[in-house]
Amino acid sequence: MDSEITFTSDGLTLAGSLHVPEGRAPEQRLPAVIVLHGFIGAKDNSYSEVVSRLMESWGYVVLRIDFRGCGKSEGKRGYVLCHDQVADTRNAMTWLAQRPEVDPTRIAVLGHSFGAAIAAYTASTDTRFAAAIISCGWGHGERKFRGQHATPEAWEKFTNLLAEGRAHKARTGETMMVSRWDVVPMAEHLRKNLSHLAQTVVAADTAQSMFDFKAEEVIHQLAPRPVLFMHGADDTVTPVEQSIRMWELAGQPKDLVLITGTDHFPIFGKDNRGRDILKGWMERYFPATPA
Repeated sequence: MDSEITFTSDGLTLAGSLHVPEGRAPEQRLPAVIVLHGFIGAKDNSYSEVVSRLMESWGYVVLRIDFRGCGKSEGKRGYVLCHDQVADTRNAMTWLAQRPEVDPTRIAVLGHSFGAAIAAYTASTDTRFAAAIISCGWGHGERKFRGQHATPEAWEKFTNLLAEGRAHKARTGETMMVSRWDVVPMAEHLRKNLSHLAQTVVAADTAQSMFDFKAEEVIHQLAPRPVLFMHGADDTVTPVEQSIRMWELAGQPKDLVLITGTDHFPIFGKDNRGRDILKGWMERYFPATPA
């Protein structure tokens, strides 16, 4: 059972969907997970919704949110900055921890792609989070972009876009809007996995914010809280080395799973390996019911 909710973040009204398992007993406080969507995506009709419904079926309260500027939330469309999304996640935690259905000491965060970078940073710097699941995420913006724009020609085109964005803002005071595919390339056949609410135009300021963002510099602070890094071994969107490097820098307990034959959406499709891995890890490190 899920219901539409709103909460406030830096004066903006953000949208969320709260999932509560039907079998919850009166007065029972359950462990919970905050789910973060990817690059200018949305909580609805998306990877976030699929994962949220799975975890609800496993006995968790789940809150999936639209970041500011995305989905049904307030904010300038396509204008998302990394540290603003960190603030949105922290404010979602504050709201969720006050819910009567939730054990406030047992709230985890799961992020996918861009949302995974935000999850890694937020959980590492906010000790209220009990665990983190980083799905196809990244920890070093510049190095990630170098992997996504791998040829000299592509890298020159991308860095020119950043420079043009800075010059445009200095000249006009306004951010320059660009195609999302010029920032984060994605093969045509993978785009069907995006929500219909996902946007196709993004601010150049967003790309610069991502370029400068380095969750891997703080990931060591997450320990001793558990973290799972999941990544499609054949990911053509976010370089696999990003999860490997974050895993190397994280403290124990930490797990890294690279799923062979899987691209950027390891929970989608008929192959249940990603779902089984996620469920098994949660049962071990963040169980829905006490042992």
